[in-house]
Amino acid sequence: MGNDNSIIKLADVHLSLSSEAGMVHILRGVDLNIEEGNAIGIVGPSGSGKSTLMAVMTGLEQASSGQVQVDGVNYTDSDEDALALHRRKRVGILLQSFHLIPTMTAIENVAVPLELAGDKNAFEKAKAEMEAVGLSHRLTHYPSQLSGGEQQRVALARALAPNPAILFADEPTGNLDSATGSAIIKLMFKLHVERKTTLVLITHDTDLAALCGRVIHMEDGLIAKDENSLKSTSS
Repeated sequence: MGNDNSIIKLADVHLSLSSEAGMVHILRGVDLNIEEGNAIGIVGPSGSGKSTLMAVMTGLEQASSGQVQVDGVNYTDSDEDALALHRRKRVGILLQSFHLIPTMTAIENVAVPLELAGDKNAFEKAKAEMEAVGLSHRLTHYPSQLSGGEQQRVALARALAPNPAILFADEPTGNLDSATGSAIIKLMFKLHVERKTTLVLITHDTDLAALCGRVIHMEDGLIAKDENSLKSTSS
């Protein structure tokens, strides 16, 4: 299943869900290898299967058939507890809605995944992550006291706090104005490069996807096109 340096390997992945109208085939035979440390954009119209593909790659949805291997773990044969543990340690997820806990301060939100992992230095690390996203002056503010852009920065800090091997971002600028969204994207790519994290960006925005080295176009549950978006310069 792909090269040895592929951190994500999908082979003939199908996902079907039952609905009132019968079975709906959302993914219809996806083959995909993503190499470690790369940034990949996944684009496509609503209903093309891109968010479902991310759910399969994070273990939040189980493929109906096919092979899913992420960071050396065979998701096809793992139970939910094993998947949750792997996600907690090795996978960061950034969503369009920030999903911060309203009764916790910013630094407490960032510390949550570290505390769940039993990290004794959770708050020190959370403080460092808040500094990395430019919010060291907002540690004790609650989500309701933060702007949308600040909330997404906190969510990014929380996603990166456990030092994941892979960061999945699903429409991370969807709830932000263009200037704020642009700043978040710039920060996300900066941290991806600094930490050598594999970045998987799900978006309907082709310009945004083009910032990644490789762009996957989804249509009707299949990969319609797989292209390198950055002109490689020969050294």
